[in-house]
Amino acid sequence: MAGIVFFVGAGPGDPELITIKGKKLIDRADLIIYAGSLVNPEIFNGTTAETVDSSALTLDELTALIKKWTANDKIVVRLHTGDLSFYSAISEQIERLTELQIKYEVVPGVSSLGAASAALRQELTIPEISQTVIITRLEGNTPVPERESLSSLSSHNATLVIFLSISMIEKVTDELRRGGYKDSTPVVVVERASWPTERIIRGTLSDIASKVTEVGIRKTALILVGEALSASDSPTGKKSKLYDAGFSHGCRKDNK
Repeated sequence: MAGIVFFVGAGPGDPELITIKGKKLIDRADLIIYAGSLVNPEIFNGTTAETVDSSALTLDELTALIKKWTANDKIVVRLHTGDLSFYSAISEQIERLTELQIKYEVVPGVSSLGAASAALRQELTIPEISQTVIITRLEGNTPVPERESLSSLSSHNATLVIFLSISMIEKVTDELRRGGYKDSTPVVVVERASWPTERIIRGTLSDIASKVTEVGIRKTALILVGEALSASDSPTGKKSKLYDAGFSHGCRKDNK
């Protein structure tokens, strides 16, 4: 018989921010292949599975390991940080499993984006200010299509959430200015969202780079940009129609 692989989102770091389904699969697993130090080891508490750190493995080595275990009818949990819907590199792994006819399923997780928003105690969309959140990254070792350059996306003046780019913070701010954000635009950096070592650095486009450099943040941090971020500093006075007494919808009639 053949085994199965479960790609599981481990959440942003807090061991309680993994889904019930994900935790149950970890407890059932024979082998857990996890994404290095970015996965909180407390998530493994109670499991009897063998664990392998994937940070030093190539795709070929990873595939060979999965093939060996699933060939013996074992349950393999491939544990990635956050959620799996972006920047998880599961597509290339899934292509290999498909070629080998190895069964797999994908189990979503809690993104560090959600954890960062919770750490700021606010939502990222505010009526009349920003109704769009753009998730992106600066070009580094992995190319980015020119049409999706940071300066191009900045022209929307929406809320930007920038992953995998904190080590290039000065280049990030240059691109944001080039795209049209004002120097006064609020910028927040959240390092290791939901971990005990979480740090939040607030600033504007004009000073965030120097603040980040001063405290020495070089990795594992999100950069959030946009006027909507001002909501966690002071009231915006903007309201949606959802709870407006003068607005009726399928569950409530106009109270006027």
